[in-house]
Amino acid sequence: MIANNLELVRSQIAEAAARSHRNEDSVTLVAVSKVHSPETILEAVDAGQVVFGENRVQEARAKMPLLPGRLRWHLVGHLQSNKIRQALPAFERIHSLDTVDLVRDVDRIAGELGLFPKVLLEVNVAGEGSKFGFKPEALRVAMEELLTLERVNIDGLMTVPPFALEAEASRKYFAALRELRDRLSSEFRVPLPELSMGMSGDFAVAIEEGATFVRVGTAIFGERRGKAWKPVASEMD
Repeated sequence: MIANNLELVRSQIAEAAARSHRNEDSVTLVAVSKVHSPETILEAVDAGQVVFGENRVQEARAKMPLLPGRLRWHLVGHLQSNKIRQALPAFERIHSLDTVDLVRDVDRIAGELGLFPKVLLEVNVAGEGSKFGFKPEALRVAMEELLTLERVNIDGLMTVPPFALEAEASRKYFAALRELRDRLSSEFRVPLPELSMGMSGDFAVAIEEGATFVRVGTAIFGERRGKAWKPVASEMD
């Protein structure tokens, strides 16, 4: 099932890229594997998937030793400040830095660890009270300081639009993130090539609006049945 689902998702990515006159290779599929077991993830690996996204640092770090070392891991969920030191060596990219203080802390700890992490800034485009993320105008104000930090490589933006039954309802939020990225890139004269937006229900629309990362879980792994996978207590330290 997972192999078939991946084939379908990849074909939809290619079709959406073609509609927007883009090469499908400009879009990276991040298979969101939160709550799924290493055995389930391995099915996706066997079907050719390499990039995986996790929401929780402890869960991801417990899975990583049980899976091939060639896999590339992205943190797509909220990063707590007390998990930064564990997260930075584990993840190739963090999609979800959502406050100035958090970016500062990541930069400081990256310096202590000798790392130069690739990060995206999460933007709450719709202004939802329940969502993490910079407000667009607040991000513009913060950018001058953030771009002076020596360790973090800020190379794009991320968003999670409001829940919607129809994918088209998300288009305006994806377009707004792209337009914000373009304004910031122009104003601060810095390349911000990456846009992380689009999930199982709306990733094709996100690609049409410029997504370079799509975060797809359910469309690949299906609805979770039974208990979520959890690491044993010793693996969560």
